[in-house]
Parts: sequence; C-alpha cells; structure tokens
Amino acid sequence: MTRALLTVIFTLTFVGSPFITSPFTGFEADQLPIPQLDPPIQPAGYAFSIWGLIYAWLVVSAGFGIWKRATDPAWDVMRLPLVVSLALGTPWLWVANQSAIAATVLIIAMALPALLALHRAPSFDRRWAQTPVAIYAGWLTAASFVSIGTTLAGYGVLFDQVGWAYAGILAALAVALAVQAKTPQAPAYGATLIWALIGIVVANGLTNGVGMMATAGALVMLALLLRQQISAKA
Repeated sequence: MTRALLTVIFTLTFVGSPFITSPFTGFEADQLPIPQLDPPIQPAGYAFSIWGLIYAWLVVSAGFGIWKRATDPAWDVMRLPLVVSLALGTPWLWVANQSAIAATVLIIAMALPALLALHRAPSFDRRWAQTPVAIYAGWLTAASFVSIGTTLAGYGVLFDQVGWAYAGILAALAVALAVQAKTPQAPAYGATLIWALIGIVVANGLTNGVGMMATAGALVMLALLLRQQISAKA
C-alpha cells in the first residue's frame, strides 16, 4: 500500500508542476554560451502535446493501481523506480529554466529509472501500467538526447548544432532499439520514439539531412515494431 500511495503522491506532484512553474519552451539564449534557438534536434512544437497524454495516463494508472492493485507485488516492483523518476521530474521545469546542464543531468536521471520501471511493468495490466510507463519512458529517451545535443552544441563541444542533431538521433535510436528489443510486449515505447522522430522531420523538412536521418530512424523503429508484432502472432 505504501508504494501505491507514493506513486499517487508523486504522480500528482509531477503532473501539477506545470501549474506552479514558468513554462519551458526551450533553453533561452542566455543559458548557453552559443545560443541554441530552434536547434535541429528539437521536434516541432506540436510534438510536445504528448505530455498531455502522458500526464493523464499516469494519473489514471496511479488511481487504478491504488484502487485495484494496492498491494500487488507485480505492480510494486515497477512502482519504486517510477516513483524515483516522478520525484526527480517534479522540479524539472524549474531546473530547466535555471540551467541547461542541470536540466540535462536531471532528465537523464529521470529516464533511467523510468526505463527500469518499464522493464518491470506487469504485462497483465498493459493498459493500466505498462502502456503509460512505456510512453513516459519513450518520451524521456527522446528528450534526454534532445537536451544532450542542445546543451553540448551550446557549449561548442565537438560539433555544432547540426552535428549534434545527427549524433543525438543516432544515439537515441540505438538506445531505443535496444530497449524495444528487450520489451517487445510494449510497442508504445517504440511508437513514442517514432512520434518524436516525426516531430524532428516536421521541424527540419524531408529534404534536410537531419530530417532525412530522422525519417530513416522512424522507419527502422517501425520495422522492428512490425517484426515483433508478427512474431507475437506467429
């Protein structure tokens, strides 16, 4: 019961944080030595609407969990890393408005336990537990590499913003393919990464090198998802 209650509490603090924190629309020019205005690794603005789905589904999941699965050990093994991720995520908007480096470190720290929660999510409650965690973890995977690419480009480390867009897309895809390969029962994870990659395509265009790489990445992930679904039905 304790973990179920903590999940409800930190889900609510996480979901409620945008109402008490200034909105974040990207790192401001004065947050990085080399201003990163509209970095090519960042998806088009509409893609961030997925947060509405993430917030709503996490709330529903937490509510169902404490109502129907309050002491279920299969849920409890998922809850601990999920609570850690949500607790770290509660101040993220405030941190992002203060420091690009701190925000990048923090979102990676959020993503790692979210991925562990996905790995531990009970498959018998797919709609109530696995799918919302999969979408949350998938978006954090993409967002982590957007933040890494933007911040390192902003400090002039190795590449410019275009170079980090290429590197970030490749790295995000590599991580996501590895995670999806280990969790074929959670296609929502890979589908969320495809959503992020399509957002990058929309932001850059199909004739732009970054857009073409994002398109290729989305197709590779789609191919893996289709293969997994075919294998599951065979």
